[in-house]
Amino acid sequence: MTGTIILSLVAVRQNDNNQSEMISQLLFGELVDIIEERGNWLLVRNHSDNVKGWIDKKSIKMLNEEELELILQSPAVRVSVPLSFCRKTTSHENVFLAGGSILSAINDNECIVADDNYIVNTFDVNLSKEVSGEQIVGLASQYLNSPYLWGGKSLLGIDCSGLVQVVFSICGIQLPRKVSEQVEIGEIVDFLSEASAGDLAFFEDESGAIAKVGIMMDSQRIIHSSGWVKIDQLDSNGIITERNGNSPHKLRVIKRIITC
Repeated sequence: MTGTIILSLVAVRQNDNNQSEMISQLLFGELVDIIEERGNWLLVRNHSDNVKGWIDKKSIKMLNEEELELILQSPAVRVSVPLSFCRKTTSHENVFLAGGSILSAINDNECIVADDNYIVNTFDVNLSKEVSGEQIVGLASQYLNSPYLWGGKSLLGIDCSGLVQVVFSICGIQLPRKVSEQVEIGEIVDFLSEASAGDLAFFEDESGAIAKVGIMMDSQRIIHSSGWVKIDQLDSNGIITERNGNSPHKLRVIKRIITC
């Protein structure tokens, strides 16, 4: 059975209760496969990135074969601004849309989700098929000062790998959710001086494990989520904090996702 998310943001939890750790979030319009049901909880797998976790069953609308086929056969676009909204045509209720939310089966300014229709602002969706490093940086910059939230994927709270995933998804590039998996994608940039806008910089923790990622603005600046989304300087050692000039995040590798 497959369903689609009909709320703005849905917590994906490690276990089937509200006290369990949030490991990620689902955005409006994302598709999930139902793996298991326990009372009011569903174990689901996100179509976009294969993340598995538990969600409240009230946040999802089950799709029949015809409804699912319509979504799969229709071009899907992502909301390209950190905050937008759509409006149900029946109740006229507004639904908040976080950046990266998926709108399928759009006809003019109307989006169809199962048996509901929504009026959407097409100025807030990404229709361009061209992707550049400057575009990636521009999208990431929209999240500046958003608070850090473990597992978060929105303007109201986002972690380092969530920022990278959401920004690239808006441009039609789906990356894994975990930083340990994101580092496996792309081509290695041999030297920091060769880094360019849109490259990803990965950092290791004290044990040597990849634990952090950020988006390069150029060879000397990075946008990343640490406490909040911000711009920092970096050198070959790592990110330089303005407070003390130290490099708490040790640079491991730079990867290039956009090669054109």
